[in-house]
Amino acid sequence: MQIESLKVFCDLAETESFTKAAQINNVTQSAVSQQISSLERVFKSLLIERSKKKFRLTREGQVLYDYSKQIIQTFDSLHSKLQEIKDIISGTVRVATIYSIGLHDLPPYLKKFLKAYPTVNVHVEYRRSNQVYDDVLGNVVDLGLVAYPVRDPKLEIVALRKDKLVLISHPGHPFSKLKNVKLKDLSGQKFIGFEPDIPTRRAIDKILKDQSVTVQHVMEFDNIETVKRAVEIDAGIAIVPHSTIIQEVSKQTLAEVIIEDADFYRPLAAIYKKNKVLSPAMKQFLSVLKG
Repeated sequence: MQIESLKVFCDLAETESFTKAAQINNVTQSAVSQQISSLERVFKSLLIERSKKKFRLTREGQVLYDYSKQIIQTFDSLHSKLQEIKDIISGTVRVATIYSIGLHDLPPYLKKFLKAYPTVNVHVEYRRSNQVYDDVLGNVVDLGLVAYPVRDPKLEIVALRKDKLVLISHPGHPFSKLKNVKLKDLSGQKFIGFEPDIPTRRAIDKILKDQSVTVQHVMEFDNIETVKRAVEIDAGIAIVPHSTIIQEVSKQTLAEVIIEDADFYRPLAAIYKKNKVLSPAMKQFLSVLKG
């Protein structure tokens, strides 16, 4: 029996999915099944109730999971400590990020990190906000990058910085001739928004509601790039993170307008699973992000 088998079992127990457990460990679903069967032979116990439609560990399976987590954490701590002693920064850092952070905020930090630690492989996946949380909790990735972090007893949250939210319009829109607008000026305007379940959309909706401002939602998208493209064809105005529109404003395909009576800031954060043993590479990556 190898520690890899215990890790596969723990990932299966936490994700309740043979497919996800295989993905996390870069093996086939058949390999996951074989390793579980091997553990059952070693311990002479049934670990998973296969007769149920819903995934469920047996009592023996739960005990094995509890002890296996301790073994894996101890092993990871040992490996991390030995790397620190040898001053080794290597391995892989798996990151899931929302589109706006991954495309606009992350690149300069990633470049700085890879320049300092060229032997580290950083694997980045672009995901919706809810999927980032699922990937972190399911051990599919090591770290998640999100906006408006949601408190969760299973997660550690590392605050990064705040990104200013600004109004954008087509260069021919009347707002483009103004340096500032008041929030009430947005009433009745055609508005390009994010989809309702996206945290930035919820934050914007709350501010508008608190100020009794009603806009006319004409389009909703799940990512910042599509929102910008809709504004560029003059389909409406939008409120977006400042860092995401620097290139378009410089090329004058979008106009940026400050909302003078609203304190629009979007908090950014890194998240990782509580009790996760961070490798030296992960620690340094977080340090660069915070810097």
